[in-house]
Amino acid sequence: MKKLTSILLMILCLALIISGCTSKSNDNVVEEKNNQDTIEEPKDAIESEYLVDVNWLKENVNREDILILDARGQDTYDKGHIPGAIAVSWQGFANMQGAPGDANWGTVLEPVALSEKLSEFGIIKDKEIIVYTNTAGWGEDGRILWMLKRAGYNNIKILDGGFNLWSGKGYDVSKEAVTPIPANVEITELNNDTNIDTEELSNKLGTVVIIDTREKDEYQGATKYGEVRGGHLPGAINIPFNQLLNKDGTLKSTQEINAILDGNGIKKEDEIVTYCTAGIRSAHMQVVLNMLGYENVKNYDASFYAWSANTDLEVEK
Repeated sequence: MKKLTSILLMILCLALIISGCTSKSNDNVVEEKNNQDTIEEPKDAIESEYLVDVNWLKENVNREDILILDARGQDTYDKGHIPGAIAVSWQGFANMQGAPGDANWGTVLEPVALSEKLSEFGIIKDKEIIVYTNTAGWGEDGRILWMLKRAGYNNIKILDGGFNLWSGKGYDVSKEAVTPIPANVEITELNNDTNIDTEELSNKLGTVVIIDTREKDEYQGATKYGEVRGGHLPGAINIPFNQLLNKDGTLKSTQEINAILDGNGIKKEDEIVTYCTAGIRSAHMQVVLNMLGYENVKNYDASFYAWSANTDLEVEK
């Protein structure tokens, strides 16, 4: 009897030991999983209807309802582009008559002329439009998006990181030129909610927050692109547009960009005007600020070319 009791006690102890080990093992699994979840938590990235990542495009590049626009220019396009993309440039949709600084030079074409250009390239509203450029570009993708939004397009996105990130991941690159399929596009008017002209801006000096999106040396007076005068608009804050980008050309996180804007005293309730040399870099920043919830932001597309050419307007250095 004593022997049987001893055996039962041994079995009971063994069971308790196994149970304890199993419980400890399960606790470790839960703890490890929790730690893993914490480590893999994504950064505070911008989620926007204006952005798409390269991995998504790789999986959807052959969809018939997608139209890809390469905004880098024809020569660069010919050296290699995302398969299926067509070559466009911001200049092709802008008034390029005359010279920089002339009235309306570089501004978006009027509706009739713009309709003809969009028809020529088959850029229709029924397509999901993806536009991209180079990491070291001037934000031409933002300019195209800003322009198409003004023309009433809603389903258009920037490829986050652009061609550099696409090719850097080893995704397919083509040298086969894609001929646009013409379509009938009719634009009756342009929305001016995100645009401002020289006269309106000059009348609002002192009441709007002005962001100069050029490089610091341009802000301080360097004339690198044929500007009549150097300097910046009175009271303008200098935030180069690429300061909002990571090294790989992707947008910085919401937290990082808000910190830059907060550091310059810019608030969401402010009326904001962005400008650069010809309204390209500033269009990109206008789009980014809209993404972040800054609703009253306008791009001065005539920009410093027009402002510096008008000697009646003040320039600071």
